[in-house]
Amino acid sequence: MWRAVWQYRRKRAVRDRETLNLQRNRAMRIIDGESKPKAARFVKTKGSTKVFDESSYDKAVGLAGWKGYVTNIEAKVMTAREVVGSYHDLWHVEQSFRMLKTDLRARPIFHRTRDAIEAHLTVVFTALAVARFMQEATGLSLKKVITTLRPLREFVGEIDGHELVFPPEVPPNVAELISSVESFGPGPGH
Repeated sequence: MWRAVWQYRRKRAVRDRETLNLQRNRAMRIIDGESKPKAARFVKTKGSTKVFDESSYDKAVGLAGWKGYVTNIEAKVMTAREVVGSYHDLWHVEQSFRMLKTDLRARPIFHRTRDAIEAHLTVVFTALAVARFMQEATGLSLKKVITTLRPLREFVGEIDGHELVFPPEVPPNVAELISSVESFGPGPGH
C-alpha cells in the first residue's frame, strides 16, 4: 500500500513562482520568435503555430509551494511529519556518496563473488565512518583533513637485517588536528 504526504512551504512557493515566471518568459520568447524553438514548458503546438499553454501554467502556479512525498510506510508507523523529515535528511546520504566518490576516491569496482563485494563495501563504509568521525572531531571538511594529513609518511626500512622506523615530522597544525581527534568522544575502554 502506498500513501502520499503533501507539504506546503512558503519559501518553496516563492522559489517555484520565480522558476515558473522564468519558464513562462522563455516560452513567450519562443512563441514570439525571439528565441530558437526548443522544447519548453508551457509551449504547445496548434497546427503549425506555437501557443502559450495557459491552463498548464495556471495549474503549475496553483501548485507552487506544494511538494508530495510517496511512501509505503503506514501512518501508524511513521507520521506525515516524520516522512517529510526523513526525506529532508536524505541530503546527508547524498553528501556521503559524494564524499565517497571525491574525497575518498571510492570508485565502483566490479567484483564477482559475494565475499569480495561485501569486503569492498565494508572497507568503503568503514572509510566513510572514519571520515565522518574526523569531520565531527575536527570541525573541518574531509578534504581539509586529508590535505593536512597527506604529507605525513612513516618510513620503515631494513639495514643490515635491522628494521628501522623513521616517524614523520609532525608540524604544529597537524599535531593540533591529531590532538582534537584523540580528545573527541569516549576514549578506549568506554
